[in-house]
Amino acid sequence: MLKSVILVLVGGAVGAVLREDMMLWVPSPAYQFPLDILAANLLASLLLGLVTGLCQRMAVSEGISLFMTTGVTGGLSTFSSFAYGSVMLTLASLMSAVVASVYVLTSLAFGYLAVVVGLKLSGQRSA
Repeated sequence: MLKSVILVLVGGAVGAVLREDMMLWVPSPAYQFPLDILAANLLASLLLGLVTGLCQRMAVSEGISLFMTTGVTGGLSTFSSFAYGSVMLTLASLMSAVVASVYVLTSLAFGYLAVVVGLKLSGQRSA
């Protein structure tokens, strides 16, 4: 139990640092589209699919899976920022509300695809 907690704790810290780096380095395009949050969430989705597929094939240990899936991807992805950014865009203006709608749909569609691609990259046959 303690080992699992430590793996999640360290993995979460790594993921949070990766997310902060992405927030600093990913540019913000026009209309305040939150590309940095989208990029962090898509990377986390890809990693989640990849590591989950590898774990199902028993190519990685449960410890590595816990470190990466619950820890790193949990710290890297940011649903609260996704939700908050969407609401704030919606409230700002009509054009921002359109951007928010595109952001939400893009996040869901590409997040799903990122998990599928990660599963495929892991060698899982059906995703």
